[in-house]
Parts: sequence; C-alpha cells; structure tokens
Amino acid sequence: MISSEVIDAEISKILDHDKRQKVEILAEIHQTYTIVNEFIEKRAIDLEKLTFKSYDALHIACAEKSGADVFLTTDDLLIKKALENRDILRVRVHNPLRWLMEVI
Repeated sequence: MISSEVIDAEISKILDHDKRQKVEILAEIHQTYTIVNEFIEKRAIDLEKLTFKSYDALHIACAEKSGADVFLTTDDLLIKKALENRDILRVRVHNPLRWLMEVI
C-alpha cells in the first residue's frame, strides 16, 4: 500500500471530522510514502494535457513513480479516462471491488 502527499492533501479537505478520522486511519496503513517531486509534477502536467483532473493526475503520477502495480479508485470517470489512455499510463487503474474479484 502506497500513500502520498497528494492523499494527505485530499484527506485534509474532508470536512466531516469522523469521516476524515476514518480515512486518516486507513491512510496510515502504508508501506511506502511518496513525496511529490519534479518528476511527479511534470508527469502530472502531461496527464492533465490528456484531460485528467489535477488531483487525479497527481495520484497517478505518484503511483507510477512508486512502482505501484495498480491504482485503486471508486471514481468511475477516472477509471474510464484511464482505460481510454491505458497505453500511456504506467499503472493499471481499477475499481477496488472489481480488482479484488479478479485477484481472488
């Protein structure tokens, strides 16, 4: 499991205190922590040119830089966009439940 500065930034935006605490607990269960650097910023800009949203582009760039096998998200629009650009991405993007069903 990989976490990043980008995840921390998004978690900090959660207004519901209880929800934010639960997400923070999940985010603490990581083996690798990725700090945004120049490489990630440049890759995110390239992904934004493919019309990925800013945070989505940063998440994907962090996952790629960290060597993640898969980037899990429940964002159906992000998954669709990733499928359309799968030849360009260096990480697979999946829905967590669908991915788990494939793995099991």
